[in-house]
Amino acid sequence: DATEVQVRRPPAGRGGRRAFVSGKKKQNTMKATVVADHQGRTLWTDALRPGRMHDATAARNEGIGTCFRHFRDVEVLLDDGYLGLRRDHPGQAVTPPRKGNKISPPEVLEARLRARHRHSSKRITVEHALADHKRWKQLVRWTHRRETLPVTYRAIAGLVSDRNTTG
Repeated sequence: DATEVQVRRPPAGRGGRRAFVSGKKKQNTMKATVVADHQGRTLWTDALRPGRMHDATAARNEGIGTCFRHFRDVEVLLDDGYLGLRRDHPGQAVTPPRKGNKISPPEVLEARLRARHRHSSKRITVEHALADHKRWKQLVRWTHRRETLPVTYRAIAGLVSDRNTTG
């Protein structure tokens, strides 16, 4: 999954200033891609990108497609932001079923709702892993130079992951 950290606005007159404006938060952010296991432990975090970049694009740029090709029996639970990865890697990249439209029969709508609930129940540990990162005050709003955020984020993710494995 991906999470966004609010950062300072780039200086006026610099190129790429709009790249940090998130479409979701309508603020200047950087987006961190995080991989967690079924127990909520952080396995990998990297790919801090400008907030405007889509989740699936950031994952593709980090080579997730190569990982899917090398590890054929791995199944990854993703959210709705990764529908393109589900299309590219069927059976490996699992996203929740699409929401039913208004003209669908009620039993179809109910079945999809139950399937979405089952999927989110399996993914909740990933959301908890992201929440563990955000409990650190530095990652709520980054007030330092944007260039130093990736190193700090990885260090905090390592500390959180170590705490989860030993505690």
